[in-house]
Amino acid sequence: MELFERHESNAAFDENVKKEAVVLVNLNFNVSDFEESEQEFIELVNSTGANIATIVHGKRHRPDPKFFAGTGKVEEIRQHVVANDAAVVIFNHELSPSQERNLEKKLECRVIARTGLILDIFARRARSHEGKLQVELAQLKHMSTRLVRGWTHLERQKGGIGMRGPGETQLETDRRLLGQRIKSLKKRLQKVHSQRIQGRRSRQRGGVSVISLVGYTNMGKSTLFNKLTSAEVYADNRLFATLDPTLRRVKFIDTQPLVMADTVGFIRKLPHDLVESFSSTLEETRDAALLLHVVEAGASDRDDLMHHVDDVLQQIGADEVPQLVVCNKIDQLDDHSARLDRDENGRITRVWLSAKTGEGLDLLRQALQEYFPEHHEQLDYIE
Repeated sequence: MELFERHESNAAFDENVKKEAVVLVNLNFNVSDFEESEQEFIELVNSTGANIATIVHGKRHRPDPKFFAGTGKVEEIRQHVVANDAAVVIFNHELSPSQERNLEKKLECRVIARTGLILDIFARRARSHEGKLQVELAQLKHMSTRLVRGWTHLERQKGGIGMRGPGETQLETDRRLLGQRIKSLKKRLQKVHSQRIQGRRSRQRGGVSVISLVGYTNMGKSTLFNKLTSAEVYADNRLFATLDPTLRRVKFIDTQPLVMADTVGFIRKLPHDLVESFSSTLEETRDAALLLHVVEAGASDRDDLMHHVDDVLQQIGADEVPQLVVCNKIDQLDDHSARLDRDENGRITRVWLSAKTGEGLDLLRQALQEYFPEHHEQLDYIE
């Protein structure tokens, strides 16, 4: 649903809205990763094309039940909204439905929580039929708790005349229409899910192992995927550049048949509704033979980001799948060289490379040859 007008369009920040200012709010509740979380928050907002007017900071021990922020801080936010003629206030936090309503009434503008922002970005990035269905389902589930009229556009999908029963209020009508739409989406996604199951069974019968690329968003997964498979998956230096899953055959010498899957990147506090709605897509990760966990080699918070990814993997039941860590972007390090790290048993645990320049890709191929050594067929490299 749109962030500014709740109708069927998924483009929250249209060309006119892009030119208007937004006010960001990031309160510190004594968390250890406050600065890193704020930087990610800014990147998320920038990816929508919105114009950030200012960022309002503050410290609290706990959220205010009515406004999330204290009344004094809300007044400060209101002053920034007026001064910048802001169209939207975006919180880097989760807000309850009542808090959103109270803030909108007080600030006299649209208020968006972190989850709403992420869902909007996902709506922009989804390209495939399945991806669009998954995003819409996540949006509807999230917005159903914030339902105050605004859903009558769903009537146009089934005809509005005679839809409302005797004595049924507008809100009740909207809730029923919303429930029907969610049910319809789940049914359509179930058909896609069945097709995915058939595809996996076919690969299993053919002795084909799946390697799934996972990692924090914007780590270079799609660039690496393109290098290894000669695919042309969209890759860009921004959050969630790739949403729709892509599977391609990987052709190596002296390995069993392999298929590589490129999946959506993870972030801090990935919304539960989004994880649930993308469950069928993420099953490719859960059922993989190996996860290539792509990280940025020189990132100061590399271990912290890996921890966030592992949390999501646990949510989807993929925490038991073997991992090979790929330390990407070594070309950005002052003193760098491609290399392999092994454990005490001689097993490769990390590969240091640059997907952008191609340095170290031969070492990753070597690692995959050691992980999947069976000689089912002889194939040439794809450079």
